[in-house]
Amino acid sequence: MSRNRKAGTVTIIPNLSIIDIAEEGKGVGKADELVIFVDKAVPGDVVDVRIVKKKKNFAEAVIESLNEASDLRVDPFCQHFGTCGGCKWQHMGYDAQLKFKHKNVEAALQRLAKIDTSAMEPILGSAENKYYRNKLEYTFSNKRWLNKQDMADRAEDSEGPNEDLEMNALGFHVPLRFDKILDIQHCYLQAEPSNTLRNSVRAYALENGLSFYDLRNHEGSLRNLIIRTSSTGEVMVVVVFAYAEQEQVDGLMEYLKVNFPEITSLLYILNQKKNDTIFDQDVITYAGRDYIFEEMDGLKFKIGAKSFYQTNSDQAHELYKITKEFSGFSGDELVYDLYTGAGTIANFVARSVKQVVGIEYVPTAIEDAKFNSELNKIENTIFYAGDMKDILTRDFIADHGKPDVVITDPPRAGMHADVVERLLEMEAEKIVYVSCNAATQARDLALLKEKYEVVRIKPVDMFPHTQHVENVVLLKFVGSKPQDNLENN
Repeated sequence: MSRNRKAGTVTIIPNLSIIDIAEEGKGVGKADELVIFVDKAVPGDVVDVRIVKKKKNFAEAVIESLNEASDLRVDPFCQHFGTCGGCKWQHMGYDAQLKFKHKNVEAALQRLAKIDTSAMEPILGSAENKYYRNKLEYTFSNKRWLNKQDMADRAEDSEGPNEDLEMNALGFHVPLRFDKILDIQHCYLQAEPSNTLRNSVRAYALENGLSFYDLRNHEGSLRNLIIRTSSTGEVMVVVVFAYAEQEQVDGLMEYLKVNFPEITSLLYILNQKKNDTIFDQDVITYAGRDYIFEEMDGLKFKIGAKSFYQTNSDQAHELYKITKEFSGFSGDELVYDLYTGAGTIANFVARSVKQVVGIEYVPTAIEDAKFNSELNKIENTIFYAGDMKDILTRDFIADHGKPDVVITDPPRAGMHADVVERLLEMEAEKIVYVSCNAATQARDLALLKEKYEVVRIKPVDMFPHTQHVENVVLLKFVGSKPQDNLENN
């Protein structure tokens, strides 16, 4: 059904039944064989939708009216839901979230890798689905995102536009708007003192005239705020300044030092680049240590401002326990840990094997991995920094030995084709593939099927209220399959 408006032709689809949810988190409906992806829709909803984008085989839409609410639908708990780019599934019960995450992983493996998933194990949910993150990064901006009420306040009246409306913000980027920041009042992702710290920094900056960053013109004093917490109770705060006077820097840092004695690592960075990345920037310690400690399974891990560590500490422990279980170590194995990061998995399994060889692209992460081994008196790990496809060569394998088990935990893009080819050449007895993207994992598994069989699959939810999910797969070496040999002859 269509109707016309002055602004042009607007297509309205009435009483659309939402029958599924897509991997990117949008509800899915069908109208006359057209697949429609509906923002903020939940399977079981019946809605009138307005088409906002149409392609040949699908369309994207928004809800005009909710005619029948799904039994799976719940009230979002965050005031910022719908505007903030995070926690997009808050309007769906957590049990339903787990169901659809499990289903999406299963569908990706079946569709893209043609894998039998009948033995797939139930998804492991997160014990905590609020305040579960140990790291958040906020952005300062002088271009605050305005909601409907804000726009009304700015509307012209007898005295003209309201120019006194506060436009500075400290929060998260609005989706698809790099220069607009949603000012966050309360975030349910990280426990205290995170919210108090953020709100206090904003208040101090406003009271003391510190300018918020202009993301288009690259001007302003304050750029980013990073807060890290740990299971040991330690707190790291990193303030990223742009064009600030040293007096302004010292003033804010001293305020934090005096008013938040629980901060164990108080750091700052001066970043005047056009991008927000800090990996090539110097980190300056204002007070305390330049790192905090995390603990897991009796191990301690050093976490610096640039360190990678899984952002859901408790669930990371569960993920690594599953990885270790799938590996089935007897104690005498040589293990290759690919994309080792700060060596968390490598050190986690080291005491159960003969030796672990870790490889990672980021040199600073490898330094953390080495430090963590020394810190925990682990002597059977060795780490290398460099591009995986360049490090993992035939000569490297000849020098270090053929692994019994390969653990691989690549970024969302999955493994490079050369790395997959090397795994096929190595013919390790087991590969444990940990992935945060079921689609790229499935692509790689399809290639590994040449010599490997998938024997266990276990999704793990690291990020409640989002569509993201980790997945652990155990592959066992079975040799070249008969049909492959026939094709090669």
